[in-house]
This record gives sequence, structure tokens and C-alpha cells, in this order.
Amino acid sequence: MNDLRPVMALTLGDPAGIGPELIAKLLARADLVAQANVVLVGDPWLWADGQRVAGLRVHTAPVASFSEVRGRAAATPAFLATDTVHAEQVHRAQAEAAGGASVLAVLDRCMDAALAREVDAICFAPLNKQAMKLGGLKHEDELHHFAAHLGVTGYFCEFNTLRGLWTSRISSHVPLRDVPKYLSVERIVDAATLIYRSLQANGVAAPRVAVAGFNPHNGDGGTCGREEIDIIEPAVRELVVRGMPVVGPYPADTIFLKARDGELDAIVTMYHDQGQIAIKLMGFSQGVTVQGGLPIPITTPAHGTAYDIAGRGVANVDAIANAFVIACRMGRAYHDNQQGDLA
Repeated sequence: MNDLRPVMALTLGDPAGIGPELIAKLLARADLVAQANVVLVGDPWLWADGQRVAGLRVHTAPVASFSEVRGRAAATPAFLATDTVHAEQVHRAQAEAAGGASVLAVLDRCMDAALAREVDAICFAPLNKQAMKLGGLKHEDELHHFAAHLGVTGYFCEFNTLRGLWTSRISSHVPLRDVPKYLSVERIVDAATLIYRSLQANGVAAPRVAVAGFNPHNGDGGTCGREEIDIIEPAVRELVVRGMPVVGPYPADTIFLKARDGELDAIVTMYHDQGQIAIKLMGFSQGVTVQGGLPIPITTPAHGTAYDIAGRGVANVDAIANAFVIACRMGRAYHDNQQGDLA
């Protein structure tokens, strides 16, 4: 029975933030841990510090490699020790190169295991982009780093999820003035298709997906902009032709009311804050980011490293618990598909 559980790689996140204590609180939940064959990857001193801050002692079983994890009968999480950063290099609540380099090293090790089919999903605690760039990140964000490391050539984007609602976006971590450059029929079709298929992988048989407009009042028939007429509407028509009953565009200032009322499973937005503001207002401490378009499920809490409360033991575990559950669900589907490929 244990062989059916997905192998879940879990990381401690930015060593100067709330990640280590969140992981301690997460792994103290037996109901969550039972959903996967968990392997925690990180520096032993940092894991010990996370437990100390959380006021918990969590038993883990040491392993020497990822290859030892699959098929374990024990419910106890495995711990794969790394040596990426020393305690004296980390200063609480500070974005530093040493912490960023540590995060990159651990994530890269987990992705290498994914490429070797030794793990089925990755869930990482919050990280800090500034620290990662100081530590050697060459891309605009972690998603682009993942895509490069995993050899992704197709469309990919972040999904933000809150309970039953998912959002994707056409553009992400770019200046607002550059957003119009990203609007195209192809990108909208790709973003909507990706979230539609990902929801199906997450157990939603017939996802209800809508597309947001770009301009005020959906362009007001062209008087406030023509992107809806020239780009978004043709993209929606193309999606329907391809067998996905996507609807829209709907005005961005009202589309989330439909979501709030339970009429939608997903919204495709045109830029970062168009969806993020609404999602975070609806449930900041619950949201999850799913790295969409990658060959393996990767999730994380939608909130950040919360430097302002790091080390105090008060961090809310709900978002990373939600991220873990989604990764388990998608990892199980990924594992089943891999087994089918090998049959």
C-alpha cells in the first residue's frame, strides 16, 4: 500500500525566514504526512532550528540518497541531509547571498531527483528572490529557473490557488508597462489550456475556466482599448474550438465575484496583480502557488518569507499545508502516469 504513495521532496526554504518552522509544524501533522512518502531535504542545523522555533520535536529517518526513499514502509518522514550553508552565514530576517545559494542548491538537488524519477512532487517552503539573485539566480524568478533546469521548452506559468479557485496569468514578474507586449492569442490559449489540463490532473473532471479582460470595463466596445476585441475574444473562440468550454472575457473588476460565488474553477488573468490582489484579499493565509507547465508538480505557499515574524514561532501553517496537499494529489497522478508509461 505504501508503494502507492507519491514520493514528496520537501525543502526548508530561505534559512532566514519562516520556512524551517513551517516545515516543523507541517511534519507534526500525521494526517498530512500519511498522504505521501516524504523526504525532507536540508541542512541538519537548520532543521533543528526550525523545530526549536516551532517548539516541536519531529522524528525523521535519515537516508543517504533519494533512491532509498521510494517504497519505504515507514510513515516517518525521511531526512536527506545537505551541507549548503553554515549557521554563522545566516542572519534572521535578512536576504543574503549565502541563504539564496542554499535555496538554489537544495532545489536543484530535488529537481535532479525528479529528472531521475526518484521523486513525484516537490513542495518548497517560502524563498526570497532577492536572496536567490544575490546567491546566483540567473533568471527573473524561481519558475524560470525550474523550467531551465528541467529542460522545459513549452509554455509555463504560475498558478495561484485558493481553496477551489485557481488563477493563471499571461505575464508575470515583469514591469507593468511591458504587459501589453505579452498579450497574444497564442499565449492566452496556452495559459488557459495549461490551467484546464492542470485542474483535470488535480481531480476536476470538467473545469469551469473564464478569461479576464485587460482594459477598464472590458474595453467598452473598443473605446477603452481593443485588446478584448482583437486578441482575447479570438483566443476564447479558439479554445472552444479545441474542446475546452472556456468563457469570457469578463471585466477584471467583476470576474472574481463570479469566482467568489462558486461559478468558476479558474480565471486566466492578463498580469500579476490583476489576479493576485483578489486572491490575497480572499484568503492571504490560505493561498498556494503551483508552478504550472513543468514535467513534475511543484508547489509552495503563495505568501513569502515573512521576515518580520521570522524566529517568533507564530507563522501560520495553513498555506504550506494546502500546498502539500495539492502536491500530493498531483504527485499521485504524476506517479500513476509514469507507471503507465513503464508498463
